[in-house]
Amino acid sequence: MRRADRLFQLLQLMRGRRLSTADWLAQRLEVSARTVYRDVAALQAQGVPIEGEAGVGYRVARDYNLPPLMFTAEQAQALVASVRIARHRLDPDLAAQADEALSKILSVLPTDSRAAADSLQLHSLSRPHEPLHLNRLGQLRKAIESKSVVCIQYQDVNGQPTGRWLRPLACLYWDTVWTLSAWCELRADFRQFRIDRIKQLEVGPRTFKDEPGKTLADLFRQFCEPMPD
Repeated sequence: MRRADRLFQLLQLMRGRRLSTADWLAQRLEVSARTVYRDVAALQAQGVPIEGEAGVGYRVARDYNLPPLMFTAEQAQALVASVRIARHRLDPDLAAQADEALSKILSVLPTDSRAAADSLQLHSLSRPHEPLHLNRLGQLRKAIESKSVVCIQYQDVNGQPTGRWLRPLACLYWDTVWTLSAWCELRADFRQFRIDRIKQLEVGPRTFKDEPGKTLADLFRQFCEPMPD
């Protein structure tokens, strides 16, 4: 790791904690405590407001902000790869925001990092999702954020229609399809719905609050429970 990258990472680690010992920082950075002492002294000499001392711990003053967008070439490539892979799988609004954010980041990167990102030959060529399905994904994403109850007309795997009132909790991507994880008011239980099988979707005015046993955390706990013999 370059020393400049290590100094940046050191600052990031200290900013996220109230007090960081040299030993803890050394473990995270995979260097010696002596190196941490030297790096802290170097940062202090550059005017970074680091408080504390050796043997006690360090912290960065709360009002200190790091210079933005100090990405390595590999980190810049990772951002480009993430957006390329995700853009055709996101709803149009979110995909546009991802492209815009990436453009802003690339425009202020150092020349070598920007060149490395632009030269990345990693592309996503999978078949795009239907626009209608992605638009519904956007509706559901916003309903999850606002905790709005939704009404759907759904066609199950056997082609049977059903209507449901749902508390939308999360949208999950399974390589080729998006599903909605929700609390179903009809079944009084968690259910999964393929978004491409939702024939009609209405976001109602009614909202919901998290209740014990009906949250996304409760659903994930069910996934983690061992299956009975």
